[in-house]
Amino acid sequence: MNVAKSGYRVFSANSTPACIELSKRITERLGVELGKSVVYQESNRETRVEIKESVRGQTIFIIQTIPRDVNTAIMELLIMAYALKTSCAKNIIGVIPYFPYSKQCKMRKRGSIVCKLLASMLAKAGLTHIITMDLHQKEIQGFFTFPVDNLRASPFLLQYIQEEVPDYRNAIIVAKSPSAAKRAQSYAERLRLGLAVMHGEAQCSESDMADGRHSPPCVRNTFGHSGLELPLMMAKEKPPITVVGDVGGRIAIIVDDIIDDVEDFVAAAEILKERGAYKIYIMATHGLLSADAPRLIEESAIDEVVVTNTVPHEVQKLQCPKIKTVDVSMILAEAIRRIHNGESMAYLFRNITVDD
Repeated sequence: MNVAKSGYRVFSANSTPACIELSKRITERLGVELGKSVVYQESNRETRVEIKESVRGQTIFIIQTIPRDVNTAIMELLIMAYALKTSCAKNIIGVIPYFPYSKQCKMRKRGSIVCKLLASMLAKAGLTHIITMDLHQKEIQGFFTFPVDNLRASPFLLQYIQEEVPDYRNAIIVAKSPSAAKRAQSYAERLRLGLAVMHGEAQCSESDMADGRHSPPCVRNTFGHSGLELPLMMAKEKPPITVVGDVGGRIAIIVDDIIDDVEDFVAAAEILKERGAYKIYIMATHGLLSADAPRLIEESAIDEVVVTNTVPHEVQKLQCPKIKTVDVSMILAEAIRRIHNGESMAYLFRNITVDD
């Protein structure tokens, strides 16, 4: 396809090898060239973006992966979007496979809903649409004042299980906490496999975090108004860890949307091994794999961790050969093509359940 006649451009919002590689995979599938731009950090650590070609009247797609330096990546995206806006681009669409700060989408004590703040910043910078994948909470789409297409990675992970996991018919899908049970059930139903759910004191879900509803503390004030006495809250105590479902002699496949700090996954793998699972796989869309995650995975009972290329993790793969990557550039490229041509996105969500 001739770039000059395509009516749209695809830019990479940073110059990291992972983002460039994903951008090139997408543009190769689309048959267009990657837009010419320069993104770099000055000596004082300020981000500078220069667009090297005319974008007037064009629809622009900005591809931005989120490396370990999250805040720099956000600034690169914001500055590039604003530069394109002031260069009279017609539409500016962000392709952000992993949306940062998505875990901070609920009020925690005296904190803030950072995900909502980021959504407002992107809109102010000039974005008119976002393509992302497997948002941590689907309700995040309501933070935006423009359309959000939340694609799913589950078809690619399901295909990996069917093609790369030996004897997958003897597998069982595992939710490492009750909050992940719906996603696990969706995988189990489509693979025609059994389901197991883990619950107990080794798990620490986001719903258990302090959200400020106990502030100020429930102490009886003898000097204040004594007419109103609220009942004291009973402390929550989790039972000993249990596995609901038979994993003995099975391949255990734990599914989740994000794998970051892996302590919970390592603990879950040990329990499953004790209960008789002879092989353990982890399937997740976004492989953040922070801190010592590669070392912990390598030393654990986990046999394989399968993630997509929504987040750069080349360094982690060198440190741990158990980490495998599934390419999702195909669905991102198809989403770009359909949005530009004004086609329905329903095809990309066929056989996708609400719980994915």
